[in-house]
Amino acid sequence: MKSPFLAALAVLFLLRLVAGALLPLSADEAYYWLWSRHLAAGYFDHPPAVAWLIAAGTTLFGQTPFGVRVAGILLSFAASALIFDSARLLLGSKRAGWLACLFFNLTLMATVETMVATPDTPQIVAAALLFWTLSRVAVTGDGRWWLAVGIAAGLGLLSKYSTLFLGVGALLWLMLCPPMRRWLVSPWPYAGAVLAALIFAPNLIWNAHHGWATFAFQFGRIGASHFTLKYLGEFVGAQAGLASPFILALGLLGLSRLRWADKNEALLGALLWPSLVYFLWHSLHDRVQGNWPCYLYPVLAVLAASAFLRSDFAGWRAGVQRWSVRLAIPVAALLVIVGYAQALAGIVPMGRKDPLARLLAVGFPEVVTKLAVLRQGGEAIVTTDYATTAWLAFYSPFKIVSFGEDYRWPNAALAASPASALYVAEDRRDLHGDLAACFASIRPLASIDRARNGIAIAHYRVWRLSSPKTSSCGRMP
Repeated sequence: MKSPFLAALAVLFLLRLVAGALLPLSADEAYYWLWSRHLAAGYFDHPPAVAWLIAAGTTLFGQTPFGVRVAGILLSFAASALIFDSARLLLGSKRAGWLACLFFNLTLMATVETMVATPDTPQIVAAALLFWTLSRVAVTGDGRWWLAVGIAAGLGLLSKYSTLFLGVGALLWLMLCPPMRRWLVSPWPYAGAVLAALIFAPNLIWNAHHGWATFAFQFGRIGASHFTLKYLGEFVGAQAGLASPFILALGLLGLSRLRWADKNEALLGALLWPSLVYFLWHSLHDRVQGNWPCYLYPVLAVLAASAFLRSDFAGWRAGVQRWSVRLAIPVAALLVIVGYAQALAGIVPMGRKDPLARLLAVGFPEVVTKLAVLRQGGEAIVTTDYATTAWLAFYSPFKIVSFGEDYRWPNAALAASPASALYVAEDRRDLHGDLAACFASIRPLASIDRARNGIAIAHYRVWRLSSPKTSSCGRMP
C-alpha cells in the first residue's frame, strides 16, 4: 500500500528541491535574506524565524536561491512526516496517514509555501508540529505532551502571529469537548503555555525596544472597514485553487461530519474553526491574502483523508464525495505540474500579466548587467522600495542605499550620502521627486526592461543623482 504513496511523495519532494534551486528569488525572499544578514529577535514585518532559517541555509550552501530556501524545504519533509502520524493517530490507520501526507503535498499552498523562503514556511512546519503534539495528547492522555505543545506553539509564534488562532482552537477543544475538560484543572496545559511564552519572549522584548513595530503592523490589519461581498468570492476562489477544488471539497466534507463528543474529531474542528470564522469575517470587509490560511493546511489534509475514507455520506454529500474521491489526486497533480511548468519555463507567454514572472526575479540579472554599464566609478545604487532594494542586494555586487524606508531596516547602519549615485525604481514605484530632499541634481538616465523570452515583465527607470544636500540619505540593508 505504501509504495505508490512513497513514490508520489518522492517525486513531489524532488520537484521541490529542483525548483528551489532553479527558480530565482521572489522579492519577499530576497527581503528576508537581507534580514538574515542582520540576525535579531524581531523585524518590522514579522517575527524572526524565517531569517534564522535562511541564515542556516546560506551558511551551508552560500548566497544562492537554493541556500536561501533549503532549510525550509528540508523542514517540509519533517512536516509531512508529522502530518502522516497525526492522521494515523486520529483516524486510526496508516492509509489515512499516507493519504493526508499526499493531499498536503499536492496542494499548491504546500507546493509553494514550503519551497519559497517566507515566514509561512516555518509557520506551516510549526503548525504541523503543534497539531501532532495535540494529537499525542488526545491519544495518549499523557500530560507531559503539553510541554511539547508549548514548544511548538512558541516556535509558531516566532514564525507568524496568526499561530495564536491555533492556540485559541486548542483552548476551545478543552472547553467544548467533554472528555478534554479534565485538563482545565491540570497543571500541564498551563505549564505548556508558560513554556510557549518563554520561547516567544525574545520577540516580545525586541518589540518593546522598537515601539511594538511588528505588533502595530500585523494587528493593524484586523480593523474592519465597511461591509462588502467583494472579497468573499476572491477568498473562496483562492483557497479552492491553492488547496485544489476537490481536496478542499473533501476537507469541508470531513469538517461537516465532526462530533464534538469525540476528542479526536473535536481536535480537528477546534483547530480549524477560529481561523475559518475570522477569515470569512475579514473577507466581508477587506482582502484576505491567499497565503494567510497556510497554517491550517495540515489539519485540512487530515480532514480530506477522513472524508476520502468514510462510507457514511448520504444525499448530495455522497455525490460530492464520490466525485471528489475520483478527481482529488489527478486534478491536484495536474495543477502542480502546470504551476511548475509555468514558473520554470513560462510555457504560456503572458508578459506583464504573468503573476509568477512578476513575483520572481525573472530577467533581473540582465537588469543588473545593464546597470553595471551605466554606473561610473563604482557609484552606489539608491532605491526607495524594499523589492528593488532586496533584489539588487542579492543579485548585484553594488553598494545599495535604501531611502525613505528606514523603518524596514532597524538593524542596519546609516549610509553616508554618496557624491554621485544611480536611482533605480520600477516605473509604477518611481519616487525620484522625494530624493530632492537629499540631492540637488536628479537627471533621467535610462529605462531598462525586465523581460522573459523578449517580452517585458516590468520597466525600470534609472536616474543619476549628484550634489548631495545631507550627510546621510538612508540605510545600507
